[in-house]
This record gives sequence, structure tokens and C-alpha cells, in this order.
Amino acid sequence: MLPRIAVMGRPNVGKSTLFNRLAGRRIALVDDTPGVTRDRKETVARIAGRDVLLIDTAGLEEAAPDTIPGRMRASSEAALRAADLVLFVVDVRAGLTPSDRSFAQWLRRHGKPVLLLANKAEGRQGAANALEAYELGLGAPLLVSAEHGDGMGELHDEIRELLPPLPPEEEEEADDPNRPLRLAIVGRPNAGKSTLLNALLGEERMITGPEPGLTRDSVAVQWTDETGKPVRLVDTAGLRRRARITQALEQMSTAATIAALKECEVAVLVVDAVQGMDEQDLRIARLAEREGRAVVIAFNKWDAVEDRNAARRRLEDVLTASLAQLRGVFVVPLSAATGRGVERLMPTVREAYEIWNRRAPTGALNRWFERALERHAPPLVEGKRLKLRYVTMPKARPPTLAIFGTRAEMMPEDYRRYLVNSFREAFDMPGVPVRINLRGTENPYAEGEG
Repeated sequence: MLPRIAVMGRPNVGKSTLFNRLAGRRIALVDDTPGVTRDRKETVARIAGRDVLLIDTAGLEEAAPDTIPGRMRASSEAALRAADLVLFVVDVRAGLTPSDRSFAQWLRRHGKPVLLLANKAEGRQGAANALEAYELGLGAPLLVSAEHGDGMGELHDEIRELLPPLPPEEEEEADDPNRPLRLAIVGRPNAGKSTLLNALLGEERMITGPEPGLTRDSVAVQWTDETGKPVRLVDTAGLRRRARITQALEQMSTAATIAALKECEVAVLVVDAVQGMDEQDLRIARLAEREGRAVVIAFNKWDAVEDRNAARRRLEDVLTASLAQLRGVFVVPLSAATGRGVERLMPTVREAYEIWNRRAPTGALNRWFERALERHAPPLVEGKRLKLRYVTMPKARPPTLAIFGTRAEMMPEDYRRYLVNSFREAFDMPGVPVRINLRGTENPYAEGEG
């Protein structure tokens, strides 16, 4: 029996869009009209490295049993009874409604594991609006945008934590320290991704050539690196600029690349060193960061670069100016075609993976936090000083901090960046995403908060 995940929520909050996003293809009809989904849909999907049965339910509505909405609700209740995990979706643009609150209470009574998803949370305003979802009593909301794909990597990670345990034989494999490292090779078309994979494998596994876009599908390859440790490699079709994608974003190679980033632990971004890092490369790197993945840059075609010092300076300038969220990202100059420098790639990948998994000891974390606040005091917001009280590190993969304090949720972006960079430096965590979750210790909606 596959684990069952039910997507639930009131009508028109984006359940079917999320269902399609997780399924990796368009199965459920999507429209702005509430109530498009009447019958629950099921599909087998690959989520968090496991096959699951994903269930799209009709919108939850208060209605008499003999009406269509009443029968839709009965169908959703049946899905809930069979579910191992519920993804409860709310629309942060519209704000919480009495229906959201009613159904959150209903879900709590059933005692099923629930992951609260604050959908349509793209942009800074979306993050601010999502604070209201704490009122539902279902824990911290996970900020996502089903339409744009934001937060999907973290959603996969959270689902992995909440699913029922694996069967014994699969659990042994998952807990095995020698289980394969999941590695995605991503980049623009014709940057040399397939050539690099062939160089790593020592065989002509992938078709290569000067024509861009030869690879159309993701190709999974099991492989053992020079240390004898297993790796699951995925070579993806190149991501193209949005204007050049003639079919929907969910189709063909672009969807395959995004799916690979969700499933991987480390992403190797292959950049053409002759052309340098352009906006498309940055977009792919930001996508990997958004999904919470460790990143290593393979600076390919290094043998064809005439002025290597100038090429390095240009790359460092671009990374400093445009990729601050991956400050210190590892760069490996190499030539996939000749094999020079390729031997340095996997040790660097292993190092990035180790950092991505690293946890800071509690005592050292609190000492760092106190020093960081002393060195640069929290700013005034709306005339009042932020009072940041303490920090915890609830998870790694990627390193994630939870900061608690009065009005913590109002922290300006520049102070958040200061804390991230200070944390990176203190605990030697270059090149991996660092998440900060802000938790106000008092109800931000209560009047007269001090």
C-alpha cells in the first residue's frame, strides 16, 4: 500500500494547481471559478523520493448532505479517513475565512498529520500575509506558490518527515550511510552537462554534440564515485529562457529540470566559462537556492578560456552582485571534454553536501546569536525596537534557523541578510541556502502590543 496524501481546503485556494504541481503533470482541471473539482482525483506521484498516492479533493464546504456540495464534502471526508497525511491549503492573498477556521478545527479533531500550506505566498507581501495562518493551530505554515513552484523543495522535505515509516527493507536502504547521494546536473542548453556526465562515468552514456537541446528527458544514472560511494546522477535537459519555451512551463525539459531540483540534494550548475555566467545561469542558481539545495558551479570549457584571471574576476563579480543568497558557493573550473579538473568535482560536491547537512551545536548557536546582536543591534521598526530573544536550529538540509522575539516577524530584509551572513561566517557554511524563520513571541494581531 502506497502512503496516501490528501490535498484539502475550501474551494478556490489552489488545491488542484498544487495537485498538478506535485504530480508533475496536468491532471486536475484548474480555473478561477470555485468548485471546478467535484470528484476526487488520485494519481501515483514521486514525492520526497517515494512513490505516494496523491489525492485531490473537492473544496470543503458547509452544506446539507443531499446537495452537490454536501456530497462533495462526504467524498472529501472519505479521502481524509484513508489519508496518511493531509496538505491543508489556505489562500494567503484572500486571508483566513470562517470556513478555513472551521475546517482547521475539523482536521484537528480527526488527529491526522496535517501540513499547513500558505498558498499564493510569492513575494514579500505573501510572507507577511501568511502570519495569519498561525491562528489555525496547525503549526507553522509552509509558504508556497503552487502556480509558480515556490517552496516545492521544502514541501518535499516536510512531506518526507511526516510520511509513515518505510517498510523495513526500504528503511534500511534510507538509513544506510552509503545510500546514494542525489545529484542533479543542471544548466543552460549546450553548456556541457551531458559531456560532464560522460566524463564522470567514463563512458559515452549520453548523446552529445554542438546542437543545443539534444537531451530532452531527465536520465537517472546510478554510479560509484572515486571514493567508492554511490551517487544517483540525473542529467537534465537545459533550462531555456521563459520567452523561448513554446509549450507550458510544466511540459518537456523545463519541468524535468525543476523536478530534478526537487529530488536532488546537491545541484551541479554547469556554466560555459567562455561565455561567462549570464542571467539564465543566475536564474537556475536562484531556483536551486529557492528549493533549498546545495549548489556547486562547474565552470566548464576552462581549457578554451584565454584570460583565466579575467574570467575568474568576472565570475566572482557576478556571484557577489547577483547571488548573495549563495555566498561562498564552490566553483570548480574544469573541461568536461578533455577531463581536466573533473576529478575535483565530486570531492567538492561531497563537501557541499556535508555543509548542507551540518547542524550548529546549541551552545555555540546561542553564543553566536548574542554576539551578532551586540555587534549590530536590531533596528527600529515603526518606531519600536525589535526584541530578538533566542534562536534554535530545528533542521538542516538546508541549515534553518528559527528566531523568536517580539515583532520578530517584522524584521527588515537587510537585517535578515546580516544574520545569515554572520551565521555562515561563524559556522563555516559557504555556498548553501540558509533559511531564517521568524516567530513573534506575542500575538501580532493583539492591540496595544508592547
